[in-house]
Amino acid sequence: MFIDSHVHFDRFVKDGTFEDILAAAKEAQVHEMIAIGGSAEANALSLKLAEEYPGRIFGCAGYDRDLAAEGYDLVELGEFVANPLVKAVGETGLDYYYTADTATEQQKLFNENLALAVEFEKPVVVHSRDADEDTVAILKDFSNAWKGEEGRCGVLHCFTRDTAFARQVLDLGLMVSFSGIVTFANADPLREVVQYVPGDRLLIETDSPYLAPVPMRGNRCEPAYVVHTANRLAELKGCSLESIANLTATNARALFAL
Repeated sequence: MFIDSHVHFDRFVKDGTFEDILAAAKEAQVHEMIAIGGSAEANALSLKLAEEYPGRIFGCAGYDRDLAAEGYDLVELGEFVANPLVKAVGETGLDYYYTADTATEQQKLFNENLALAVEFEKPVVVHSRDADEDTVAILKDFSNAWKGEEGRCGVLHCFTRDTAFARQVLDLGLMVSFSGIVTFANADPLREVVQYVPGDRLLIETDSPYLAPVPMRGNRCEPAYVVHTANRLAELKGCSLESIANLTATNARALFAL
């Protein structure tokens, strides 16, 4: 049984395909999913789905880097994070690929999300793109402040960087999650990182509706497709698909206290 640790359900709900993708996920043995937040609307939807699909969908709430220059309500976010159905803070983090001009504002918002994670002892779901140095620097302070269970402070989702960055993230107590990118033809360096990451720190995700894995490239991604990514991870780890399913599900349950 698989757990998809990172799903954006917004588009599926808006276009009326939500029940279809849930049925397809069940058929593919993807029985549990983390509904990712990132804005007031996404946080509310995540909590709503966690309420309506207990045991299948779990909540997550945060403010993502896109809101850094737009304004946001930290009191409202704190109320979301305090809810027992919300299992993590996020996603949140830094992205200098598109918006390096808001780096200072992004760092402030990232730290504010992390402060809530520390306060409520809930793991953080971290986005980082072209911001390795600042991400590590901020996560060091977070890791030092973390008072929760060791190894449960968070995950670097949709990992795309090198082994050196993975080592830094792991040293800070975070897990590392891989998406369909690991199946892409030009992803040999990333596949080396998969082989480096210890089994007990490994998660799997689709990042739906983005980044559909081979052989589903060109389609809108959905949770059922996590099986294709798992197949590639199993090859790289030299184990069975069932072993990868069980391993990553066990890790997800531990991280998110499912």
